[in-house]
Amino acid sequence: MGCKNPFAPAFDENVDGSGPVISDLKSIDGVFQNFRYAYTFKDTSIYGEMLSQDFNFTYRDYDLGYDVSWGRSDEMKTTYGLFQNSQRLELIWNNIVLATEDSLSANIIRSFNLTITFNPTDVVRLDGRVNLALQKNLATEKWQITRWIDESNF
Repeated sequence: MGCKNPFAPAFDENVDGSGPVISDLKSIDGVFQNFRYAYTFKDTSIYGEMLSQDFNFTYRDYDLGYDVSWGRSDEMKTTYGLFQNSQRLELIWNNIVLATEDSLSANIIRSFNLTITFNPTDVVRLDGRVNLALQKNLATEKWQITRWIDESNF
């Protein structure tokens, strides 16, 4: 007669460990994979690798009634603040609404769900869409985000 200890479970050999957790950014899917990883583990170094030097972020400020934009350095500061001030981030990528792609550039519109847990009593759930322009660097063959237009309604 045996028993199973729930505090010492056996190794799950059915887990598909065939792919790395972090992508080499040589595919557009890899950019989305690293994006999710960076948010999950609040890793600004992984996040920064995805953004080109001429990166531009734009969102609609509905209270003021106009679009607000900033560049890469402000994006990194803002994201660092989000990572530092939240206990947990859960990013889920949903359907790709529109994709146009050639060998050097791509435009992807994709829906997402983001849950931000600041503390157990302060949890924010966001649903929206990103409109990303990506460029492939010929020297490194890596994709980077050059433009992010937030198409969410909050």
